[in-house]
Amino acid sequence: MRVVVDAMGGDHGLQVVVEGAVAAARDGRAVVLVGRESDITAELTKYSGVSGIEVIHASEVIEMHEHPASAVRQKKDSSIVAGLRLIKEGKANAFFSAGNSGAVMAGALFTLGRIEGVHRPAIGGVLPLLHGQVFLADIGANADCDPQNLLQFAQMGAAYMEHVFGLQRPRVGLISNGEEETKGNALVQGTLPLLKRSGLNFIGNVEGKDITRGAADVAVCDGFTGNVILKLAEGMQELILGLVREAIMSKPIYKIAGAILRPGLRAAGRRLDYAEYGGAPLIGVRGAVFIGHGRSNARAIANGIHAASRAAEGGLIQRLEGSLVAVGTGA
Repeated sequence: MRVVVDAMGGDHGLQVVVEGAVAAARDGRAVVLVGRESDITAELTKYSGVSGIEVIHASEVIEMHEHPASAVRQKKDSSIVAGLRLIKEGKANAFFSAGNSGAVMAGALFTLGRIEGVHRPAIGGVLPLLHGQVFLADIGANADCDPQNLLQFAQMGAAYMEHVFGLQRPRVGLISNGEEETKGNALVQGTLPLLKRSGLNFIGNVEGKDITRGAADVAVCDGFTGNVILKLAEGMQELILGLVREAIMSKPIYKIAGAILRPGLRAAGRRLDYAEYGGAPLIGVRGAVFIGHGRSNARAIANGIHAASRAAEGGLIQRLEGSLVAVGTGA
């Protein structure tokens, strides 16, 4: 499986992307770095004994501040567009970028197109729980949605959890401001009957507190709500780890206890760290496309490449297509 990596994407620059790509290649992944060839090649010279990395030149870069659709149309030789074109042409199997997420989505739509029957693709995020994980969709691709969109997010999210995590009949919850069927805004009220008739393992409305308690395996909402939940979770992670660190350093005896607990605390921190999960799948397009956090470090880049490769190896797109045919697109 050849994974195309946008070498020019991410807040930390080319060096971090190449470092992550080298780590993934050393783990046996076949990586195609797309971007300014001379810059990539110069960075690769810092590493010895690395095989499994190919470099393909792309002369343009879509910056984080650029308008996604306009940039994709105007910069045909950008690392994002050129990389996605390799998927379209069958020269690679999956794509990963920590760059402009809007441009990745626009580029995937223009270049790869949607899976038949899908109205709108969604970005799905895997959030760690005390036991297991929950797949949250959408986390930012679609700020405004209709009930049909949320139905499809649920269908694709359930298929993803079945395929990637091996969950049979994953529980699907609709995010609302109360468990009662009478709660929720117009979008929730319109989506509820569709999910009840969908044939999915729909458990009803779930509140914010239910997400972290593991009440559902798939939690569905519009992209505005999902992005707020995701960013709040990231902020709470930093806050909790900061409070623990501050408490440990406040007294000598706590420092001793902290030294004893350090391995366990580090393990817990890793479970909460976005870098462990690497990237979020863009579900609904005709290709295994994964989007990384803009501030991804090398470990996050490597894990994103692994996630994209695993999805392609298992035929994620074919599974998603099959789930929509089997369950019905809700059209």
